[in-house]
Amino acid sequence: MHNRGNRNKRGRSRNPLLATQRGPQRADSVKDILSRLSPTLTRVTNQAARQATWRDWIQENLPSEITAKISGIVERDGTVVLFAESAAWSARLRYAVMEIEGRLRETHPNIKEVKVRVLPRSAGRP
Repeated sequence: MHNRGNRNKRGRSRNPLLATQRGPQRADSVKDILSRLSPTLTRVTNQAARQATWRDWIQENLPSEITAKISGIVERDGTVVLFAESAAWSARLRYAVMEIEGRLRETHPNIKEVKVRVLPRSAGRP
C-alpha cells in the first residue's frame, strides 16, 4: 500500500512545477485590505448618517408611539422608505406620514416619494 504522509500538511507543493509557477505568496496588510474596502465602507457610513438624520427628523415630527415602531429608514434616489415592525403599524405610519408630508417636502425638497413597508425587527435588535 502507498504511503501518503504529506497529504494534509502545509508546506511546499509536491509538484515542483506548481511551486515555481505561482511565485512567492505575499500576505496582505490590514492597510491594503481596508484601502480596497474604502468605497464600500464610505457608502455604508454615508447611509448610516442619512438614516440617523431621518430618524431625528421623524422623531421630531411624529408621535413617539409611532416612531418607536419604525424598524428602519432608507433614503435612495429621491425616495424615503420607512419600515414598520408590523402591518398594523405600517398602516398607522402611512396615515401619520400623509399628515406631515407637506412639512417633509418643505424641509427636504429633493424627496419625491415616501414609501412605508413592513420589516419586523430581528430578535437581537432593540
